[in-house]
Amino acid sequence: QVQLVESGGGLVQTGGSLRLSCATSGLTFRNYAMGWFRQAPGKEREFVAGITGNGVRTRYVDSVTGRFTITRDNAKNTLYLQMNSLNLEDTGAYYCAASGGFAGVIPTTASQCRYWGHGIQVTVSS
Repeated sequence: QVQLVESGGGLVQTGGSLRLSCATSGLTFRNYAMGWFRQAPGKEREFVAGITGNGVRTRYVDSVTGRFTITRDNAKNTLYLQMNSLNLEDTGAYYCAASGGFAGVIPTTASQCRYWGHGIQVTVSS
């Protein structure tokens, strides 16, 4: 049974930082490109960041480029998202997801993802 479990969310003030983790089990982690998505109230789920199975290539939505960093530890089967300089627009539920495609292709849409975590809330306050 595949499980993806996010942790590290919470409440932070604008300009602050958080580090999200996604612990996985039940899949050969290195064989999956991974992504972080988020969903704000009343909005659709959007791509935030993605990484290939070997961790060599990454991709970000423009609004987080330079502030967020996605990494992975294939020995620990864990995905990370370091979030710095957080602003109010970063508030939402954050989900990690495993791609349903090749490990070298970063998933940028929800339909490209096969497995999902349950999500974790990130709230940025002024």
